[in-house]
Amino acid sequence: MAEIVSLAEAIAATVHDGDIVAMEGFTHLIPHAAGHEVIRQGRRDLTLIRMTPDIVFDQLIGAGCARKLVFSWAGNPGVGSLHRFRDAVEHSWPCPLELEEHSHAGMANRYQAGASGLPFAILRGYRGTSLAAQTSGIAEITCPFSGEVLTAVSALRPDVAIIHAQQADRHGNVQYWGITGVQKEAVLASARSVVTVEEVVDRFCPRPGAVVLPAWVVGYVAVVPGGAHPSYALDYSVRDNDFYLAWDAISRDRQSFSAWLDEHVYGRVNGSSAGAPRMVPC
Repeated sequence: MAEIVSLAEAIAATVHDGDIVAMEGFTHLIPHAAGHEVIRQGRRDLTLIRMTPDIVFDQLIGAGCARKLVFSWAGNPGVGSLHRFRDAVEHSWPCPLELEEHSHAGMANRYQAGASGLPFAILRGYRGTSLAAQTSGIAEITCPFSGEVLTAVSALRPDVAIIHAQQADRHGNVQYWGITGVQKEAVLASARSVVTVEEVVDRFCPRPGAVVLPAWVVGYVAVVPGGAHPSYALDYSVRDNDFYLAWDAISRDRQSFSAWLDEHVYGRVNGSSAGAPRMVPC
């Protein structure tokens, strides 16, 4: 059953060095605040999973938290490259970064297999490509009924899934709506989970297209209003487009990124550490 705790407590209880960590949310409900807490707690050697790694993973990579990235598209939406991601891939700063790239369909099917307790999923999407020769977890498979050659993709089973949602009730049930992405599948596929929410309510009002995660599939709930910023939470906040534009300049070089990290994530003022671990190259 879900426990309602602080964000710091939830991350400390679920995310450990070397873990496989999925952080999902598409366009909105991206768990930025939780990602910042992972940075503050100094986690290292993480395998990060996200269908569309954008600036939250750029921050985690630049802070030295990541060893490997499993993904299907990476970039600063509407702006361009992720500079901390590129620095890690091209120059191994602050750590070398291993890549495992899939398609959106491949990632969604892998999550679905993990959520269903199956070892793999089957799709047609990779046929005619050389991806199986370049990426682990992809293999051709022949249908035993029709003889058609299809593609099998291995299930994703993260150690922990982290998502953001609009609401939880006082029992730890979670409701979210809007673009729902693969958050449900990520939580069901994972051994542990953290859900940050905008608010706790006494009861849910039914909403068209909403997803309800029962308390028994959720590990920890943390109330973090604005926890998706600079992305948005439908009906609670709007997308901060100015920040996405600003991130291009902030993240372009190591010095400006480190200064931003010190001030806005670690909360250091004039070089004061405030008890936070300092980012150092691996």
